[in-house]
Amino acid sequence: MTNTTGTTVALVHGAFADSSSWNGVVARLQAAGITTTAIPNPLRGLAEDATYVASALQQISGPVLAVGHSYGGAVITNAAAMADNVVGLVYVAAFAPDQGESLMQIEGDSKDSVLTSALLQQSYPTAKGTETEFRIDPTKFRDAFAADVSPTDAAIMAATQRPISVLGFSETTGTPAWKKLPAWAVVPTGDKAAGTDVLRSMAQRAKAIITEAEGSHVIMASQPQTVTDVIMQALQGSR
Repeated sequence: MTNTTGTTVALVHGAFADSSSWNGVVARLQAAGITTTAIPNPLRGLAEDATYVASALQQISGPVLAVGHSYGGAVITNAAAMADNVVGLVYVAAFAPDQGESLMQIEGDSKDSVLTSALLQQSYPTAKGTETEFRIDPTKFRDAFAADVSPTDAAIMAATQRPISVLGFSETTGTPAWKKLPAWAVVPTGDKAAGTDVLRSMAQRAKAIITEAEGSHVIMASQPQTVTDVIMQALQGSR
């Protein structure tokens, strides 16, 4: 099939993950003839990550639909404001913070999230000294993050997870791109990582077209067709 929209779908993964979390979605988009790329998220801090992703978005020829999962939603919220070729946003179990908000503040308001109690703290070296990063306790990974994938797949995800700097949670958002761009959101009703309650309220605030579906935080892995369908809707709606 041929991509008739002329828009590239750019997928940005979240914390504790990498671009392979989009594999099921990528396969379906490619089968539909949609030009697709997955942008690696450094997970070193919101400002640094957004700058990196913005640069990658700007180097894509033509219009781009930016899709973010989890923390990746906060990244595209900031990055798309710096890239003039982004025509729409898709939030997949994703944060859509407003100006001045940090994810730490947002998570503090969630009654559905259990992620904080599942995190392990580590440190890593920087040019200025050391910084803190978090990973999910492998024994709590499936329950907190990926309840609707098989135990085997959850164990693989836990073993291959990528830690995120505390700066990803503590740094605040600039002017959010959703204030000027159309947005769509997939809200899993069983999300215990970000928290279904805060995902829904952020999507409503961003005036996103919301699709709710039964599933965990990794709904793009457990239900790739549901996520693909929303991306396809956004491709048509952002033309």
